[in-house]
Amino acid sequence: MIRDITIGQYYPVDSILHRMDPRLKLNGTLLFIISIFLFDTFYGYIAITMFMISIIKLSKVPFKFILRGLKAIVVILIFTMTFNLFLTQGDILIRLGFLKITKQGLHSSIFMGLRLSYLILGSSLMTFTTTPNQLTDGLERLLWPLRRIKVPVHEIAMMMSIALRFIPILLEETDKIMKAQMARGADFESGGVVKRAKGLVPLLVPLFVSAFRRANDLAMAMEARCYRGGEGRTKMKPLHYSRRDMVAYIILLSYFALVIIISIYEKYLPYFSL
Repeated sequence: MIRDITIGQYYPVDSILHRMDPRLKLNGTLLFIISIFLFDTFYGYIAITMFMISIIKLSKVPFKFILRGLKAIVVILIFTMTFNLFLTQGDILIRLGFLKITKQGLHSSIFMGLRLSYLILGSSLMTFTTTPNQLTDGLERLLWPLRRIKVPVHEIAMMMSIALRFIPILLEETDKIMKAQMARGADFESGGVVKRAKGLVPLLVPLFVSAFRRANDLAMAMEARCYRGGEGRTKMKPLHYSRRDMVAYIILLSYFALVIIISIYEKYLPYFSL
């Protein structure tokens, strides 16, 4: 399960998506996340699915590797879909004792599962194609206007970048500690909820110790390199939009406009909805 958490990882491959400006990918991810919550109808999700498949093809990241990230949220996904399926009021389709499945509950369950899945896939795809340094630079440039109201933009971007960079490191560390504890006889699988929670103590304590040690080493390394925040700092590789990025912005805005048109169209033509 630990190895299945892919968010925050960078997948090194030469693709057109990897070469694009990080600001474009951050804006694109934001617009994509907004688009999946604009409606819950069949034809709208066809457009979203086609767009997602096209982006995955451009990224050259293996589809199996991308789908692996969904394994980490299977429990949350099942719980959310079950909650919507049985507790949504409406026209009853099936009654199972005190439980009932309604038409509205089935509709809500399906589209809630799609939203959560696409949310993870879209966010993961951004980190697969963008290095932590690029994410830091892109986020800092996008938040740059907030400096006028004394918001520490550089520090916020740096913290988010470090957090993303530490995700795969801590996951790898967790996997190593878990294997070491299992070799010593620790059991993380059997027993009830309380027993499993107690069994996590030998895993969490060394993990926290390791995380604090890494954070301290990082702080000392930054101080040794005279890091003093964003004031007066220059970029080794300044960000510049290319013609490729401009074309991508046009495609992205066209997709978002199409999603809005479909959303409005289906709102006034309810027979298109499932």
